[in-house]
Amino acid sequence: MTGLQLQDIYIARQRIESQVRRTPMEHSPSLSRLMGVPVYLKLESLQLTGSFKLRGASNAVAQLSVEQKAQGVVTASTGNHGRALAHAASQQGVRAIVCLSNLVPANKVQAIRDLGAEVCIVGQSQDDAQREAERIAREQGATFLPPFDHPAIIAGQGTLGLEILEQQPDVAQVLVPLSGGGLFAGVAFALKSANPTIQVHGISMARGAAMHASLAAGQPVDIEELPTLADSLGGGIGLDNRYTFAMTRRLIDDLHLLSEASIANAIRHAYHHERLVLEGAAVVGIAALLDGLIEPRGSIVVVVSGRNVDTEQHARVIAGANA
Repeated sequence: MTGLQLQDIYIARQRIESQVRRTPMEHSPSLSRLMGVPVYLKLESLQLTGSFKLRGASNAVAQLSVEQKAQGVVTASTGNHGRALAHAASQQGVRAIVCLSNLVPANKVQAIRDLGAEVCIVGQSQDDAQREAERIAREQGATFLPPFDHPAIIAGQGTLGLEILEQQPDVAQVLVPLSGGGLFAGVAFALKSANPTIQVHGISMARGAAMHASLAAGQPVDIEELPTLADSLGGGIGLDNRYTFAMTRRLIDDLHLLSEASIANAIRHAYHHERLVLEGAAVVGIAALLDGLIEPRGSIVVVVSGRNVDTEQHARVIAGANA
């Protein structure tokens, strides 16, 4: 475990409050009718860099020493963490290098470049990108800030859980996109520290869900990274995972996997019924509701994690495609 305490998440919120948005919590009439209980959407898609990742990245950069900031930071990413780290680093005058695999959509690559970060594209998986980032850190002396398996990242993402508690105090269930587990671990820790009866569901895609495979195996395992509409949820959790695997295993109430067709259907639902343009990873909670995977027990909050979707892909899905 990280030794993380609820106090750490409150301190993280104080540290980053001028750098991130307190995002809206919106009632969803369409999903509430479907479920027969109130359903709310926590719109991290309206965060400054288009996803929740800015919380963790901002907290991690803010904790660096003067010497570390002078040496710069490096990371591996499926896109959104890289964009968030590029933004957070630019705000503090810190050099940032972001390593990406060839599976990362072009729009996310360009957005990272636009924020002034140096981009390195290598391999066909998040693991390939991480190995390159770790090599750069060793050779250049930059600080490696991983996308999820880091106490400061987890604490930063946990600030989202604090906002859920404040905006919807009677929440009974929270649906959280699950990949490497930084978001899930932080949010679930914040929620259950305040109210252990809150059920927290991890939601992922069926194609290449590394945390699901690792939980089933009882330890972190490698799996093949496959193309998916939920590309932000791709990548492994790291065979040497130190924090998020154990926290996720301890805190998760249930884990649901979704087909590509279900994710595409949820993208269309978000667009037509919620008036939201969202990436595939952001709609997995909506998809779980549409697929009838969640039993209605009290009010539900769905974490809508990001909007950084490729516009051509989004147009194809809205027109009826499932890929």
